[in-house]
Amino acid sequence: MGKRAAKELRVDDIVNIGIGIPEMVSRYARKSGMLDMITLTVESGGIGGFPVSGEAFGAMIGAASVYDMANQFDLYDNGGLDICFMGGLEADRYGNINAHRGTGAFAGIGGFANITAKTPTVVFCMTFNAKGLEVTQEKGVVTIHKEGEIPKFVENVSSISFSAKRAIENGQKVLYVTERCVFRLTPKGLKLIEVYPGVDIQKDILDRLPFEVEV
Repeated sequence: MGKRAAKELRVDDIVNIGIGIPEMVSRYARKSGMLDMITLTVESGGIGGFPVSGEAFGAMIGAASVYDMANQFDLYDNGGLDICFMGGLEADRYGNINAHRGTGAFAGIGGFANITAKTPTVVFCMTFNAKGLEVTQEKGVVTIHKEGEIPKFVENVSSISFSAKRAIENGQKVLYVTERCVFRLTPKGLKLIEVYPGVDIQKDILDRLPFEVEV
């Protein structure tokens, strides 16, 4: 997922990378040499350098500068980013994302809405399902050994953290990168635009969606 998502990076991009799976993007950007040609940012105020992962998320190694968090959000709120990479708990047929409300639990949305609202390109990095999913990739071929118990693509998300309707109105490019395929947001909803080698489009994707998608 990180490798595929990182292909969306362009020279001189100003970037925000979310916690979790999206952190893989910065690793692949470093391996490909793209890291030296983009500027990474984190909500806490760091600009430039390499974001720290895990429990220390929010820190930046070798930051070019560190701003007050309020100033950093001025950048985000006013469309200062070129691209962002975010996670998600659920996605629905329309392309809406729930990133803050899980079953039996509720967390604040944090800076998620600020970062995704005006960024021209938004890339969501999330697995097709969760809890038990086992997938490997060897020589470019993906093998799904075991499916997860919890689907992440649903008919309707339980809470909207990212509005697909508003993204379409704003002319944003929105991708949903999973471990087996890539969807793109269209005015009609999700469109399947890529299927990775080794993945059966019918059995591994279409049969596991609770709704129809454009192919």
